[in-house]
Amino acid sequence: MTHFLMFMSAPFLACLILVGIHVYLGIHILARGVIFVDLALAQIAALGAATAILFGYELESFAAYLFSLSFTFIGALIFSLTRVRHQKIPQEAIIGITYVVAAAAIILIMDNAPHGAEHVKNLLVGSILWVGWPTVVKTALIYSGVGLFHWIFRKKFLQISFNPEQALDQGISVRWWDFLFYAIFGFVVTSSVSIAGVLLVFTFLIVPTVFAMLFADNLVPRLTIGWLFGTLVSIVGSVLSYTLDLPTGAAIVCTFGVVLLGGAIVRNLLK
Repeated sequence: MTHFLMFMSAPFLACLILVGIHVYLGIHILARGVIFVDLALAQIAALGAATAILFGYELESFAAYLFSLSFTFIGALIFSLTRVRHQKIPQEAIIGITYVVAAAAIILIMDNAPHGAEHVKNLLVGSILWVGWPTVVKTALIYSGVGLFHWIFRKKFLQISFNPEQALDQGISVRWWDFLFYAIFGFVVTSSVSIAGVLLVFTFLIVPTVFAMLFADNLVPRLTIGWLFGTLVSIVGSVLSYTLDLPTGAAIVCTFGVVLLGGAIVRNLLK
């Protein structure tokens, strides 16, 4: 047990930090109806990292991180410019196209890279099991800053996510605040993908929020339920990964899926 706690303490805390920021951002994403924007931005960040590998940089290098961040900011600009008041083409379609093209580009790049298959696997499922304490501390500081920024401007962000029509009628620059939201969101995603991979980042963003929506209608209860759910399921998934010798990211994602299904069944029985 002592060995388990020493080995898993940093991954545990990393999961808690990721859950903390992603549940809050997930509430915004679901309110905006752009469910796969996280997956698309995460894939764009992964494309940036793949491009860095193509130029000879290591996946874990600072240069690869800058590549990912630059690509993500471009994605944020695209998504902010494609959200208009009267849309002929749904923004979700644009997000889906962006995701598919980014995924295909990664395959093309990695096909010619040494150990390409291994790099693709790392980009998808991450290596959260091997996260170290310096990375945990750095991530905690970064996300604390993001959380503080969102708290200061919470009224603007919440209004644009939940009442965009009202914001437009009041003369608020929705496009500017959209870009700011997606840029910060992309910054979070870039940092998260380098730790946990595309699939786990998407899971942290969407699944706890969906679970919370099954049992609560207001913002604060949803946040509370989402944080508790995300924390407990992350712990269960990590324990299963360690006990059964499974890939940590994939084990946590599957655990989230099973528990969410169970929650949906319970909610339907309680109706």
